Amino acid sequence: MASTRSLLLALYCCLASYVHLATAAATPTKSLCRAIPGDRSWPSKETWDCLNSSLHGRLLSPSPPGAVCHRDKPTYDPAQCPNVQKLWTTFEFHARNPVSVLWNMWTGFDCLPDAKAPCTGRGYPAHVVNASETEHVKLAVDFARKHNVRLVVKNTGYDFLGRSTAPGALSIWTLHMNSIKVHPKGQFKLSGSRRTFSGTAVTVGAGTLTMDIYRALDRHKLTFIGAMGPTVGIAGFLSSGGHSNLSGKYGLGADNILEMEVVTPKGEVLTVNEDGHRDLFWALRGGGGSTFGVVTQITLRTYPSPKILGIHWVAGIAAHDSHASDLAPHVMSKLPDAVDAGLLGYNAIIDNTQNPFPVPGQDISGQNISGIFGVNAVMDTNDAAEAYRVLKPVADAVQAKWRGRAKLWLTTTPYPSYMAYVNGVYSPRPGGYGWYEVSRILDRKTMSGNVEGLAHALQAVKSNRGNTFAMTLAGKGVQEFSPPGGGNSVNPGWRAAYALAISSLTFKPFDPKTEKDTRQFLNSAWQPLRDLTPQLGAYIDEGYAYEKDWQHAYWGSNYARLLSIKRKVDPDDVLWCSPCVGNERWRQSQDGHLCRVR
Repeated sequence: MASTRSLLLALYCCLASYVHLATAAATPTKSLCRAIPGDRSWPSKETWDCLNSSLHGRLLSPSPPGAVCHRDKPTYDPAQCPNVQKLWTTFEFHARNPVSVLWNMWTGFDCLPDAKAPCTGRGYPAHVVNASETEHVKLAVDFARKHNVRLVVKNTGYDFLGRSTAPGALSIWTLHMNSIKVHPKGQFKLSGSRRTFSGTAVTVGAGTLTMDIYRALDRHKLTFIGAMGPTVGIAGFLSSGGHSNLSGKYGLGADNILEMEVVTPKGEVLTVNEDGHRDLFWALRGGGGSTFGVVTQITLRTYPSPKILGIHWVAGIAAHDSHASDLAPHVMSKLPDAVDAGLLGYNAIIDNTQNPFPVPGQDISGQNISGIFGVNAVMDTNDAAEAYRVLKPVADAVQAKWRGRAKLWLTTTPYPSYMAYVNGVYSPRPGGYGWYEVSRILDRKTMSGNVEGLAHALQAVKSNRGNTFAMTLAGKGVQEFSPPGGGNSVNPGWRAAYALAISSLTFKPFDPKTEKDTRQFLNSAWQPLRDLTPQLGAYIDEGYAYEKDWQHAYWGSNYARLLSIKRKVDPDDVLWCSPCVGNERWRQSQDGHLCRVR
C-alpha cells in the first residue's frame, strides 16, 4: 500500500511539475508579492509533499519552539514549557531549533515561551529544508524560484540583522552541513585550475561551527581565521568579512577563502575560485550572505596554531575625577601604536563602575572608576614581559597626562594554542530578547589624529545604556593582506582599519516606545562618530539594521560592482534580505508579505 502511494505521489509530482512549467511559460507577468500561507498562490499540500519526497523526508513544518507554553497550540506541553523558558536565553537552544533565531524582534516577538504573549506562528518560516548535502539546497532554491515562495537561509540564527528568518518563508537550514576535511601542505588543488595551494587548508560544510573547526585543526596543530564565539557558523561569519584575534597578522576570514561551492539563485551548482567564476568569487567574499547564492562548502587557508599570551588590562581613573571622561579617548588614541606592536583583542569603555580586573593591593581604594579595559592577546609568545612591551604606548600616556591619578592594571595568562585561548576567555552571549547594534570602522587618523573630536564622539556614545567596545582586530595584517584573485568585496574601510567600534542596546518585547527610542538613540548618538569616519563605514555583521545610506556604509565603493553582479546572478530576486545588496526593488509589509516596490 505504501509503495502504491509513493508511486502515485511520484506521478503526481511529475504531472504537477509539467503543469507548473507550462503555466509559467504562458504567464510572462511577474508576481507583485511572494506567496505566504493563506494566499491563493501558496503551493498546495500535494506540491509540498512532492518537495518532501524529492528531499527523502527532509522537509520540516515545525511549530515555533515557544508554542509549548500556549494552551491553544497543538504542541502545547506544560511539562516541557519550563525547560524551554529556562533555555530561551541560551545560544544553543535557538541554534538547534530549525526556525528559532537568537533575537526575538525579527520574529515580531511571536510565540515567546509566555502564555500571556501572542502566538500566531506567522512570525516564523512555514517550512524548513533540513539540508545535509548540496542537492537538498538546490531542490529548495529551485522550488522557491518556481513557486514564488520567499527563501531564507539559517544556520544558527545568530544574525543580528534578522536576515536568517522571514514570515511564511521556505528556510534552508544548513546546521547539518558540517563536514570537515583537512588538507596537508601542498595538497589542495583548486577546482578547474592547474593551481595548487602551497600551504595547509581545510574544507568545511557551510553550517560547520567555529569550535568544531578549531578542534579538528588543533589535532594537526593548526588553526584558522574564525570567530571568537565558538558557536558561530562559518558561512555567515565569512560572508561579510569575519574578524578574529588573528586578523592583525593573517587578515580577515574572507581574505583567507580559497574556494567555495555555491548554489546560485538560478539553481546552478558552481565551484568558484580565483580561476573560475571570478566575479561571483569576489562578491561572495564580503558582499553579505543570502544574496548571491547559498554557499554549501568553503575551503580556507590554515596556519600553525600559535602560543597566545592572554592579557586583561584596565586603564582607570576615579569616576568622580573632573577629567575622568578624557581618559578613554586618550587611551584609544594610543591603541594603533599598541596594535602595530602586536596587541589584538577586545576593549570596552567603562564609566563609573567597579574595576572589572582588580589587582590585589593596587586598586583605587573603595572607588568606582572610568576608563577602558581590554581582553587582549599577543601571538607567538607566553612571555609576560610582552604585555608590558605592547601596552607601553598606553602606559606612557596614562603616566604622562594623569600622574598618580590614573592607573594601568594588567594580568597575563599563557595559552599553549589558539583553541586553548578561545576556550579560556570566551563567555557565551545570552539571547532570546530584543537587541540592536551599531558599528563604525576606525583608522589611525580617527583614533590618533583628532583626540578632541574622538572625545566628543565618545561622550555622545557614552550616554548609551548598553556597552561600547573598541575591538582592535585589524592593523597591518588586514591592511596589507592580498586575497586570492587580487581582492574581495569586504568594505574597503577595513584596509585602513585599526579598530571596530560597537555599541549595543537591549529592549523588552511588546514595548514599541522603548524599541523606537532605542533605534533613535543608536542613530543619533552615533552620528558624531559617523561624521568622523565618512569614508570608513561600518561592519554589516555587527551593524545597525536601519543604517541610513547603508549601501555606502557597509560596502563603500564596492557597492556598484556588487549590485551589477547581483542583478546578473539573481535577476528575479530569489534571494532577498535587508539590508542586503540589491534589495531596493522589494519591501516587507506589516502583514509579512514581501512585495515589489511600485
